[in-house]
Amino acid sequence: MNRFMTVPNTVYIIIFLMLLALPFVTDSRTLLIMFTQIFLFAIFAMSYDILLGYTGIVSFGHAMFFGIGAYSTGIILKQYDSTIPMLLMAVLVGAVIAGIVSYVVGMLSLRLKSHFYAMLTLAFSGLFLVLAEKWRTLTYGNDGFTFSIPDPLRDRLNLYLLSLILMVIIFLLLKRFTHSPLGRVLQAIRENEDRTESLGYNVLHYKVIASVVAGVFASFAGSLYVLTLRFVNTSVFAVDVTLDALLMTIIGGVGTLIGAIIGAGLIEFAHHWLSDLAKVHWIFERWIIFFGILYIVVVMFFPQGIVGTIRLWWSRRKGTQIRVRKEKNISS
Repeated sequence: MNRFMTVPNTVYIIIFLMLLALPFVTDSRTLLIMFTQIFLFAIFAMSYDILLGYTGIVSFGHAMFFGIGAYSTGIILKQYDSTIPMLLMAVLVGAVIAGIVSYVVGMLSLRLKSHFYAMLTLAFSGLFLVLAEKWRTLTYGNDGFTFSIPDPLRDRLNLYLLSLILMVIIFLLLKRFTHSPLGRVLQAIRENEDRTESLGYNVLHYKVIASVVAGVFASFAGSLYVLTLRFVNTSVFAVDVTLDALLMTIIGGVGTLIGAIIGAGLIEFAHHWLSDLAKVHWIFERWIIFFGILYIVVVMFFPQGIVGTIRLWWSRRKGTQIRVRKEKNISS
């Protein structure tokens, strides 16, 4: 019990309880929508952190798994009844397709060096974007389509709570995954791939596993995303979606998971805040410029991400305290 109730875990529990109580202390619909977006993009960023932060793989095509989940959910709910069982089947179908695609893409491209892999994943993502644009009988092209969602999820409160609970569950699952022996091997690959291979590990095998896990959870985020909009179009395959996940992970702190959640919160909040400022002065209509400045400032002051820099500061502080205690013991 004492091992579980550490300072970080206590903070996590308090924040979770505060987020759980938030919709009952405010009636702001805008706030609920913003936090719902934060939760689902946090899931997406955590899935990307498995690749970048824990395996050292840079991907520019992660949006294809997000889009697969989005389109699978949208198409099935449009073609069939919008019930809870049908929704669960749609999410499962999206996850299976994303898992298969990530396996195939991984087997084809993960043998390459990191920068070649990044370019190849961008090309695969572009193929899915073209497919969504051209297969108009199913996807309605760039125009997209609307669809109905199950009645319980029409209430924004229920959708907020669902997104929050799923984010917490996925965080715990991925945390367990990264602390497992398999997760330790992935971190070894990140640190020194050649040495890990020399120890007898099949590096490609472990990289593909990381790719499949990341792809499946990214599809969950895509499914949640279209549920909040009740609409899907080709924008879910855009490169911007992947870049958002990359920024969220870097700003929060790579290889931390919790950093991906913090990064998602900061970026979504900054996006909403800067967009609202456009009503105050025309210069804020170019909010992307201020967003870039914000990113530069964060990287300058938190070079290892927010969570990574805080952990480094904390470890140095503890190291200083231990050194002082030793010096006192020696002097006494």
